Amino acid sequence: MGVWSFITGAALLLLILVAICFLLYCGYIYYTHVKYDHIPGPPRDSFLFGHSSTLINLTKQNILAFDTFLEWAERYGPLIRINGLHRVVVLVLSSEGVKEILMSPKYTKDPFYKNIDIMFGARFMGKGLLTDLNYEHWHKQRRIMDPAFSRTYLIGLMGTFNEKAEDLVDTLGDKADGKCQVGMHNMLSRVTLDIIAKVAFGMELNSLHDDQTPFLRAISTVMRGMVETRNPFTQYTPGKQDFIRDVRKNIKLLRKTGQECIERRMKAIQDGEDIPVDILTQILKGAELEDGCNLENLIDNFVTFFIAGQETTANQLSFAVMELARYPEILTRVQTEVDEVIGSKRDIDYEDLGKLQYLSQVLKETLRLYPTAPGTSRIADEELIIEGVKIPPRTTLWFNTYIMGRMENFYQDPLIFNPDRFHPDAPKPGYAYFPFSLGPRSCIGQVFAQMEAKVVMAKLLQRFEFELVEGQSFEILDTGTLRPKDGVICRLRPRGEQKSRKQ
Repeated sequence: MGVWSFITGAALLLLILVAICFLLYCGYIYYTHVKYDHIPGPPRDSFLFGHSSTLINLTKQNILAFDTFLEWAERYGPLIRINGLHRVVVLVLSSEGVKEILMSPKYTKDPFYKNIDIMFGARFMGKGLLTDLNYEHWHKQRRIMDPAFSRTYLIGLMGTFNEKAEDLVDTLGDKADGKCQVGMHNMLSRVTLDIIAKVAFGMELNSLHDDQTPFLRAISTVMRGMVETRNPFTQYTPGKQDFIRDVRKNIKLLRKTGQECIERRMKAIQDGEDIPVDILTQILKGAELEDGCNLENLIDNFVTFFIAGQETTANQLSFAVMELARYPEILTRVQTEVDEVIGSKRDIDYEDLGKLQYLSQVLKETLRLYPTAPGTSRIADEELIIEGVKIPPRTTLWFNTYIMGRMENFYQDPLIFNPDRFHPDAPKPGYAYFPFSLGPRSCIGQVFAQMEAKVVMAKLLQRFEFELVEGQSFEILDTGTLRPKDGVICRLRPRGEQKSRKQ
C-alpha cells in the first residue's frame, strides 16, 4: 500500500510540474504576442501554434507557401509577422529593409541554417560556406575560395561547359522527332550534375547516359529533407520515419563521395601530379590555412558546392525552357540573337557570352519569376525601425525575392514573362531582385552559374524548337529550391535543316 501511495504521489507531483511548465510556457507565448502583435500579420490559427497549422498544411499539399505570403503582403503590407509556437519571424518585403539588412555584414544568418548543418541527426552541410553562422570564420572561408571563381579560372571552364552541353544536345537530338516526350528538368539536372562534378571536383559522372546514377535522387531526397525540417514535429510524425532514414542514407552517400574525392586529390598532391585550381583544390587549400580544419570540415564544403552547383542551375534552365515554349515571340527573338552571335559554331567562346544580351535578359527574367533559391534570413541584434514599424531586438528577419518579384509595387504586370524588364536602359526597382542574395554573403558562384546557363541555353536554342506537352500545370514545387512541378515535358524538333557543324 505504501508503494502505491508513493507512486500515486509521484505521478501527481509530476502532473503538477508539467501543468506548471505548460502554464509558464503559455505565459511566455502570451508575452511574445504582446511583444510582436503591433507588427501586421494575418490572424493566428491558434493561440499556442500561431500560423503553424497553415504552413504545415500547405507543405502537406505541396502548395507553394510563398504564394500565400504574397496574398498576405497585398493585405497587410511590406512587413508581415508569422508566429510559430514561441517563435516569431518577420517577413520583410521592403526595399529599405533589404538594403539595410542584407547589404551589411553586421547582421548574421539566422539559426535556421542549423537545420541544414545537422539534418535529422546527420551532419549535412556542417560549417560550409552556406551554413556558417560565424561571420569572421565565413569570411576567411570566402577569401580562400575566391580564386576558384576568378575571371581567369571561369574562362578556363568554357571547354567543359561546351563539352557537356554538346553531349546534352546530341542526346536530345536522338529524341527530337516532334513526337517523343522529353522531361527537360530531368535532362538538365543530369547535365548540370556532370558539369559541377567535372569542373569543381574532377569527377566524370556521365549521368546523361547512366540511368542508374544515385546522385540525382540523393540530391532530391536531401533537398526535400530541408523542406521537412521547417516543421519541428516532422521527426515525431507517424509515417515519416522511413523518409527520415532515407534522408540520412543519402546524406551519408553524398558525404562518402566527398570523402573519397578529397582523399584522391590529397594523394594526387602527395604524388606530385598537376592539380587544377578548381573548387576542390581551394577547399584543400583552406585546410592548410585554417587551424583545426579536419576532414569533416572539408566534406561540408564539398556537399555545399556539389548540391548548390547542380540544383539551382538545372531549375533555372528548366523554367527558362518552360517560359520560352509558352511565349513563341520571345523564343524567336532569342533564337535570332543566338543565330547572329553563335551561328553554327560548335564551341561557344567566352567573348560570345557578353554579346548574348537578350539571352541574359531571358535568364534574369526567369530568376525574377522563379528564383531557385528564393530567400534568406538574418538576425537583428538591436531594435530596428523598418517602414515605420518597430522590430524588437533578436528578431529573425526573412527576405524573399520570389514574393518581391511578383509584387506590383516593384514590377508592372508582374506575372507576365517580359525579358525587356532587364534591358540595360530599362528602369529597375532597387533591392527587389536578389536571386543570389545581396551584400557580403551573396552567392560566390553566381557568375559561374550564369556562364554555365548561357552556354547550355544557347546550344539548346541553336539546335531545337520546343513545344510543351499538353496538360501541364505550370505549378512550382518547393524542394528547398524551387523547381517546375511537372518537369517541363516537351516535344523537340530540329531547327530547320541540320546545320553544318564547325569543329
